[in-house]
Amino acid sequence: MHISRTFTRRQFLGQSTLVGVALAGFPHVRTRAATPSIKRIDLKTISHQSEFYHGWPTLALSQNGDLVASWSGGREGHVCPFGQVVFMKSRDGGDSWCWPRVILDSGLDDRDSGILQTQAGTLLATTFTSLAYEPILKKALEKGGWHTDKLKRWQAAHHRLTDDERMAELGQWMIRSEDGGKTWSGKYPTIVNSPHGPIQLADGRLIYAGKELWTGQRRIGVSESRDDGRTWTWLAEIPARDGDDPSEYHELHAVEWIDKRIIVQIRNHNTRNSRETLQCESTDGGRTWTKPVSIGVWGLPSHLLRLRDGRVLMTYGYRKPPYGNQVRLSTDGRHWSDSLTVSDDGASGDLGYPSTVQLSDGTLVSIWYELPRGSSKAVLRQARWKLEE
Repeated sequence: MHISRTFTRRQFLGQSTLVGVALAGFPHVRTRAATPSIKRIDLKTISHQSEFYHGWPTLALSQNGDLVASWSGGREGHVCPFGQVVFMKSRDGGDSWCWPRVILDSGLDDRDSGILQTQAGTLLATTFTSLAYEPILKKALEKGGWHTDKLKRWQAAHHRLTDDERMAELGQWMIRSEDGGKTWSGKYPTIVNSPHGPIQLADGRLIYAGKELWTGQRRIGVSESRDDGRTWTWLAEIPARDGDDPSEYHELHAVEWIDKRIIVQIRNHNTRNSRETLQCESTDGGRTWTKPVSIGVWGLPSHLLRLRDGRVLMTYGYRKPPYGNQVRLSTDGRHWSDSLTVSDDGASGDLGYPSTVQLSDGTLVSIWYELPRGSSKAVLRQARWKLEE
């Protein structure tokens, strides 16, 4: 059996270490903006299928007020050949969630999933495919030690495709639904990938800040769509900081400011400011970008949301004790408040990828994945909370 040497980006992301803060780069950057407090309404597990490992979700708010979520489900563990893109809705602001549906199941491991509803009402779900399980399977075949049933499952999943078909399936993908998630298209390429997917600008364009994982030139930058996400074209590369290796930039997300600036945050694994969030911006609709700078925030990766009052909220995983998820606020995109804790009861660093939406009454809802203490199956968790000024 041929086993290729293709890996997921997450294999290159190691344990977190705190390095110094550097805020030079944006004009007049201060260390902190004013910080309110959080009143948490509830904290709970929302996933239904305890037999599966749930990973890397995204939450979005539909035009009709429904919450929609997608993630990588159907899994045995953090790395395995079984990942699927799974989708579910809440029609009551997160009080309850419907039973999940599989909306994409390729012949490879479908990892991460972003979700967005466009101005036209279309749901767009993103994912990327991975062969990271192959070295694990190869080691099991060579050294033994696995239960026969598990080995048979992994081999059967591996042989869904031929060697050539597996390589052809690697990519960054999107599917679309024009009927609220009842039916979905086949997958098509988006050029770049990042866990929480694209955003829509005020001018109607869709902008996807991310990374070319398997195809093309492995660039860090943005692609755009002018046809409601049906097709994607390369727009611009994001330049690296002096001395940085751009291959150590990962998992970007963007937001459009009130003044039309586009802010992008980046998970950084270069030695300088390792595991800190970097940030860059564009003032011309995404065509050119500043070099990234550290904003002095340890935690990753981040999700950006513009609140109704014009401030922007960043939500990110905190993968060292106390394990959990944090948020920060900005009034201008360049100064960020002190951290606020959404959750801090995690069992390990196998958690995070939070995203947040704001309901009509101002309530904030965040979801993330988390491996509970004493379990091998990660769950989806949700917090509902409010900002208190």
